[in-house]
Amino acid sequence: MRVTTEVLELPFRDPFRIARKLPHHAASTVIATIEDVDEARGIGEGFPDPYYGETPATVAAVVPVLVETLAEMGQAPRDVAGAREWLVAASLAMDERISHNGAAKCAVDIALHDLVGKRLGLALPELLGTPRELPPTDFTIGIDEPEIVAQRAARAAHFPALKIKLGGPADLATLEAVRGVFGGPIRVDANTGWTPEIAEALLPECVRLGVELIEQPFRARRLDQLRWLQERSTLPIVADESAVVEADLEGLVGVVAGVNVKLAKVGGVGPALRMIRRARELGFRIFLGCMEETSLGIAASAAVAGLVDWADLDGCLLLAADPFDGLVLGPDCRWRLPEIPGVGVVRRPA
Repeated sequence: MRVTTEVLELPFRDPFRIARKLPHHAASTVIATIEDVDEARGIGEGFPDPYYGETPATVAAVVPVLVETLAEMGQAPRDVAGAREWLVAASLAMDERISHNGAAKCAVDIALHDLVGKRLGLALPELLGTPRELPPTDFTIGIDEPEIVAQRAARAAHFPALKIKLGGPADLATLEAVRGVFGGPIRVDANTGWTPEIAEALLPECVRLGVELIEQPFRARRLDQLRWLQERSTLPIVADESAVVEADLEGLVGVVAGVNVKLAKVGGVGPALRMIRRARELGFRIFLGCMEETSLGIAASAAVAGLVDWADLDGCLLLAADPFDGLVLGPDCRWRLPEIPGVGVVRRPA
């Protein structure tokens, strides 16, 4: 089993700011290609977020270590049940070899699912046994001047819901401006940028303005503050930075109403599927999120989207140019999952 990695620079269609200081004109993602002994290939994507301690360089360094671990497992079986068990075992082997590094594991895990799906002639939903009927995706708008956010909201008003990034001094003015041009549900994401005082002041305004949910208002480890707000809120509070992997779920019971599952956080398709199922067992509502990924990562995420309550799978729509073809957004803003074996997307010519 051989692996190569490639870092892609992804310019944004519009500047994309969040409450944390990150580059807002472009992002970097890592594409991993795994080639088996008979030259079958699988491709995967891992989007590194410095908040979780990852960079393109760490992903490129960790991916070969993970693949080296998998070489001892041999090829996946040629039957569906056996292949599914093999993919789970591969994911667990990666976790045993190295902790954290969700983006690196995600790149490898997606590539393995792509490879196995191609070998078996199965598209990813059929390989996983997940529904093809998906909830519509929302569209995310970054922090900017309220009038600029409103302009972008008007341009995206055909989406059934908008996710608005907050965490700055103009949060209320931004929400007022968006509501002036958009009549549907608004999802708020503060990316840990609020204090309890800010949340207490904004909560009734969020209710008044038709906000549907509030995502990660406080710092990741401040579960006490998240619990405090959820107890006072009729709106669901959704943990994102506080809900990185499946092991985080138990500690969030009774703290928040929902959790945001992302492939690049948890380590890929298989770990996301297991985290979704465990979250459902624990009574959480589930938000399936993404990074500013290409449609390779979004297609892999969409393959498990039929199991969640809310979908925020718009990463590739934020890019000035998507380097992959094959994933189509329907007029109802639902992703049409590819029918071809594997993840189902192909690289566009340079």
